[in-house]
Amino acid sequence: MLLALPFPAIDPVLVQIGPFAIRWYALAYIAGIVIGWRLMRRLVTLEPVAATREQVDDFVTWAVLGVILGGRLGYVLFYQTGHYLSAPWEALYLWKGGMSFHGGAAGVIAAIILFCRRHGLSIRRFGDRITAVVPLGLFFGRLANFINGELWGRPADVPWAMVFPHAGPEPRHPSQLYQAAMEGLFLFILVQVVIRVPALRARPGFTAGTFLAGYGVARIIGEFFRQPDPQLGFLWAGATMGQLLSIPMILAGLLLMVLARPTPERATA
Repeated sequence: MLLALPFPAIDPVLVQIGPFAIRWYALAYIAGIVIGWRLMRRLVTLEPVAATREQVDDFVTWAVLGVILGGRLGYVLFYQTGHYLSAPWEALYLWKGGMSFHGGAAGVIAAIILFCRRHGLSIRRFGDRITAVVPLGLFFGRLANFINGELWGRPADVPWAMVFPHAGPEPRHPSQLYQAAMEGLFLFILVQVVIRVPALRARPGFTAGTFLAGYGVARIIGEFFRQPDPQLGFLWAGATMGQLLSIPMILAGLLLMVLARPTPERATA
């Protein structure tokens, strides 16, 4: 206990006026979407052009719906199946929390496919630009998890361990910050380097594959420090649900990278 750092008890609610409250978690979503949108407007115009800036503006709504619907459905299916089978109407209670990144990723992929087919765009080129900005949202989201004092780490004796308000008396890894660094900051730098190399940018799907594989590796590493979800615990071979769901992402990412080939600018895929 004496070696633990004090948890910086930041109020999850930034401003509250009567029943109206602005929470850090909501601001994290907004910051990720707004900054990612502005950056993507620049990235789509890099050669070979993936879309117009106006089309990026239109896609923001699609992306938000994909994140919310996919993230919620993924949480219901992967993390709380039994509960929602007994009370399926509670799946609509978004204000009670419960989102899955893997489900949100599936929702955004579906949105990309539908949007690109509707507008005659290359799915892989457009997907490259999208995945180049996604780590921004992950970074802000993990910081919000830390502020909320949720998704804490496993018990630890490292000098920077913290006692989280609702996690018992044991000092724990601040795993939210580890994940913010790996899934957010480091992964963002990696995909930005890749998307800005003309030879790699000319290979549709390479950046998206880099993101998928990179996120999968970062998530698997981060889960070794994060406390498993209490309703699931450790699963097959001692792995967590987050680790098991990340394995297909790594395989899909590697496959995209291997299959990525330079294509004529007019080609779509």
